[in-house]
Amino acid sequence: MDNPILQIFRLGTPWQTQDPFLFSVYHLDHFPKGNGDMGPDSTLLKGRNLGSDFDPSQKWRMYHGQSIPGFPYHPHRGFETITIVNKGYCDHSDSLGAAGRFGEGDVQWMTAGSGVQHSEMFPLLKDTEENPLELFQIWLNLPKKSKFVEPHFKMLWHEDIPIVEEENAKIKVVAGKYRDTEALSPAPDSWAADPENEVAVWNMHIAPNSEYVLPKGSAGINRTLYFYEGNPLQIKGKTIESGYGIALDPTQEVSLKTGDSVAHFMLLQGKPIAEPVAKYGPFVMNTEEEIHKAMEEYRLTQFGGWPWPYPDHVHDKDKGRFALYPDGKLVEKS
Repeated sequence: MDNPILQIFRLGTPWQTQDPFLFSVYHLDHFPKGNGDMGPDSTLLKGRNLGSDFDPSQKWRMYHGQSIPGFPYHPHRGFETITIVNKGYCDHSDSLGAAGRFGEGDVQWMTAGSGVQHSEMFPLLKDTEENPLELFQIWLNLPKKSKFVEPHFKMLWHEDIPIVEEENAKIKVVAGKYRDTEALSPAPDSWAADPENEVAVWNMHIAPNSEYVLPKGSAGINRTLYFYEGNPLQIKGKTIESGYGIALDPTQEVSLKTGDSVAHFMLLQGKPIAEPVAKYGPFVMNTEEEIHKAMEEYRLTQFGGWPWPYPDHVHDKDKGRFALYPDGKLVEKS
């Protein structure tokens, strides 16, 4: 059998991706106790580059937040965001009037389509203990025919997301089909909505000192396995350390032999869209001319404006997990 490893690369910020994915970033922040107003104590902010705090040497970062960590309002067009929050919470607000607080295993799937503004803030809800955050954000491209679909906001609540428990593995099936287990439906206009595209997003935890066999997919898809935490593992006799990504031949089963700790992976795969990609920050189109038009339209319309009182809007501290949809529908969770 041929070697299933096509490429090994170091995980940077963001992670290297393959078509149909555009971007993937992993946030692990050991946030301190909250100050009562959902931010860190002001004494801890001295010396930080507030508004652009991305120092990787720190235990936690404020990102673009000034008093509460996170990403105040910013636009998107032409792609989708899949936000997986395994620990901590994310407060979402957008120009459609949609809002939500999700975390502790929840996933938000947002189709930007023709254009939307949103903010993603990380409120520190606990004042007597630390507020760890583990979050993945994945950008999935839209094909040309779907670049201007209506924006769409969807929650995948952790109670509903299928988790496959095998003898030595636990697989959270965010998108796609894992063996006989189907994920929840993605956003309706997503590239992932067509099963023939074999889009998969799996968060995988493999037990220590064990062997796990990754099932094969179809020829013609791109498959990348991101090894983001754990002791070195073996694939076909090759030692791979955490902090590396592995592009795999999808037509082969792959045996992973783990080391002395739980091995944590994110798997992204899908049929490539195979169209030209023009990117400028939060805009992803097919040509540079379309990028210029997107920027001009955003300057003129602000993609509907901002209906919330602050650019870094957060919800009431005592609010639980919830989703408020653009049509006014409210879903509240415990």
